[in-house]
Amino acid sequence: MTRTRTLHVDRIACTGHGVCAELLPELIALDEWGYPIVKNPTIPNRLRTHTRHAVAACPRLALRTDNGPA
Repeated sequence: MTRTRTLHVDRIACTGHGVCAELLPELIALDEWGYPIVKNPTIPNRLRTHTRHAVAACPRLALRTDNGPA
């Protein structure tokens, strides 16, 4: 059984580079100051690889994923 994964932004660590929204526009939008807004924290299976790339590319390590309930 596949666990639900969720996406989170550490608002303290984030400095608004916008890389996450460029790499993952399906889940992340930018506010008027360039900071990410997670549209839907649940990561669909089809976007798991893209999400891993976005998390790895964050220059401030402000993105993370969590396993949800089984």
